[in-house]
Amino acid sequence: MKKINLFMALAVFLLPGFETFAQEYPVITEANRIARLNASEGRVRMVLDTDTYNEIDDQFAVVYALLSKEKLDVEALYAAPFFNSRSTGPEDGMESSYDEILRLLDRLDIEHEGFVFKGSKEYLTDLDNPPVSPAALDLIERAKTASPENPLYVVAVGAITNVASAILIEPSIIENIVVVWLGGNSIHWHNTREFNFSQDLNASRLIFDCGVPLVQMPCVPVVTHLATTLPEMETYLKGRGAIGDYLLEIFRDYQKDHYAWSKVLWDMTAVAWLVNADWTPSNLIHSPVVTDQHTFSFDDSRHLIRAAYYINRDAIFGDFFRKIEEVGK
Repeated sequence: MKKINLFMALAVFLLPGFETFAQEYPVITEANRIARLNASEGRVRMVLDTDTYNEIDDQFAVVYALLSKEKLDVEALYAAPFFNSRSTGPEDGMESSYDEILRLLDRLDIEHEGFVFKGSKEYLTDLDNPPVSPAALDLIERAKTASPENPLYVVAVGAITNVASAILIEPSIIENIVVVWLGGNSIHWHNTREFNFSQDLNASRLIFDCGVPLVQMPCVPVVTHLATTLPEMETYLKGRGAIGDYLLEIFRDYQKDHYAWSKVLWDMTAVAWLVNADWTPSNLIHSPVVTDQHTFSFDDSRHLIRAAYYINRDAIFGDFFRKIEEVGK
């Protein structure tokens, strides 16, 4: 049973939004957790959970993962919910993301049957009744075939709803997975009002509370280093096959005025940590406490997670451009 210290116990009664402490999760020793949070030397199994139509960085992350076969065995892609100006609600965002994944796979000539799964139609509102989706169920089944020694890496680059739901449905999977999430800001930032994090605060809180081995790619001010421009994209994407031309098209169309404009391709960093962790140096920190004010509080008795503190944008983009160039030959 999950141990609850005095701080946690008081939080349950005194602070709103701490319901996750009432859940029971498998206990992972800190020694085993630290071992799991070290970057793998060999090729790894992974799934990618993505709100692909949210903007344009997800598409780059999907393609980067699929082209990094020397390091990544991508077993499945999951469509995550999102709600902004590009959707009418979480369900529409998930459906649009699913369709966008299919467009990417079509340009890469990859079959989607049994490979792409629809995620939740809603955010996590009831911990006792998490959304059940094809994505969550597929994640559970794949996690059951993994092990602590050979874990399934769950790379998430949207709201963490699908992953949190899978953990609530079958808590035992945390023993066999490592979550790599592009979500939230740095613990040193004044708030965590970041899109992926804030959309589903219940799911975000659960990921930091449940004890699953977690690698966080903080958005501000860390991943903000992964910026690029239209001239760079035109140089390295144009004429590099159907997928290169498509990525260039959506990059160009995302902004009308490109004068002195750059774009952060946030989600690529979560994939990059698995490709080469030296490009995203990180520290072990105590898992922060997520508050309803979209901030972090701190308790040094909490379990450890890994958090990136820097991004080597040149190394990441260089690797990505070389792989795109191979596709275009």
